[in-house]
Amino acid sequence: MRISLSGSSLSKKRRDLWDRLLRAAKQIENELREHLRREFGTTLPRFDVLSALSSASEGLRMSDLSRHLMVSNGNITGIVERLVKDGHVERMASDGDGRATQVVMTGEGRAFFSRLEHSYQARLDELFTDVNYDDADGIILRLARVDSYLKETKNENGNG
Repeated sequence: MRISLSGSSLSKKRRDLWDRLLRAAKQIENELREHLRREFGTTLPRFDVLSALSSASEGLRMSDLSRHLMVSNGNITGIVERLVKDGHVERMASDGDGRATQVVMTGEGRAFFSRLEHSYQARLDELFTDVNYDDADGIILRLARVDSYLKETKNENGNG
């Protein structure tokens, strides 16, 4: 059973927290987008695709990339096409399923991503300079609780 806290100071504090999280996430995302554009002439979605591929030595199917990044297949197709043009990834027929396309990072792509990842992490460290290890750990723990709650609720409602 849920207790309504509408109008309570805790309820207001949670609303303030949500507003602050949204603002911070948007500002950080915008800063990272600008950093990648300015320093490397690339985009955050391309970084995200390369990041997903960096831990998949055999590559990933387009549909798996789409699911992993929570974007449509159409969005992934455009991003991958640009990465192919830039020489960072290759597309090939997936083993066992000629209809599926596997995306694999090239050697040039791995070298490029290594530079991107290092710079991206350095910029994140600058943005979070006032957040120490214990602060980060506490925030991660609390957000993981929210994530777990949302997953449980989704499963209880038959959406999982």
